Order: sequence, then structure tokens, then C-alpha cells
Amino acid sequence: MNDTTVTLVGNVATAVEYRDTVAGGVARFRFAVTARRWDRESGLWSDGNTSFYTVSAWRSLGANLAASVSVGEPLVVHGRLRVREEERDGQRRTFVDVAAVAVGHDLSRGTAAFRRAARVESPSLPDPGKQPEQDPWAVAAQEGEAVTPQLVTAS
Repeated sequence: MNDTTVTLVGNVATAVEYRDTVAGGVARFRFAVTARRWDRESGLWSDGNTSFYTVSAWRSLGANLAASVSVGEPLVVHGRLRVREEERDGQRRTFVDVAAVAVGHDLSRGTAAFRRAARVESPSLPDPGKQPEQDPWAVAAQEGEAVTPQLVTAS
């Protein structure tokens, strides 16, 4: 496969949004990466332009990410790069997405404590003839409960 893989170092720019889908759970967030350069004249680091990426993480990575990451935290994201163009309001816009393969806190800027996620068996595929049950996330949100993603690891 001829995918372009990238490793980005930056900060979480938006809250992680987690959703269950037919293909499995997915977490999405915006990620800000600011170039830094050494200025020889001043002897200081200076910030360059900031690039923003939409990061998607599927299945157990997405669930673990949603349970572990908050806005402003420094991360290292490794994944497949995808650039797409869309026309919105008569203007052509370019979007850069990363399908994450691995995500971790940037330990050069802080510490972290790792906790292994509990193993949960994958549910079987639903019967196509059966009516889908009501989404437990939507029910909890309607009842005012805090919605926390279930941590799942691949078997």
C-alpha cells in the first residue's frame, strides 16, 4: 500500500469527540502543530506558522484516546496522511486529515502514568433483520448522565 505516513508533534486543539459507528467507535479532534525555529540573532526559539489537522482514531485507539486526552495536552500522533479538497460556499478549501495508528503524550514536555485498558469481548455483528436497540450514549445524554467511552482493546 502506498500510504503517506507522518509523525506530528503538537497540541490537542479541540475536545475529543467520540462516536460509535457501524464500523466501530471513532474519536476525532483537531491537532495544532507549530513550527519552531532557532533565531541566531536573538538567541531564542521563535514560533512559526501553525498547521491544523483533523485526527481520527478508530476502535480501541479511539476509545482510549477519548478517555485519556484533553484540550491543550501535548501529543505525538503517527498515522496515514490524507489531503482532500472540497468546495464550500463557492470557495475551494483544502483539508488535511490523519488516520492515527498510534498516539501518545509527548513526554519531553511532561510525565504520564500508563494504565492498561480492561479487555472487553467484541460484540457480535447485529442481525440485519433485527431492529437496532436505542443508542446507550444518546439515552445517557438525555438523562443528564456523564457519558464516558468504554475502553476496549483489540484481541
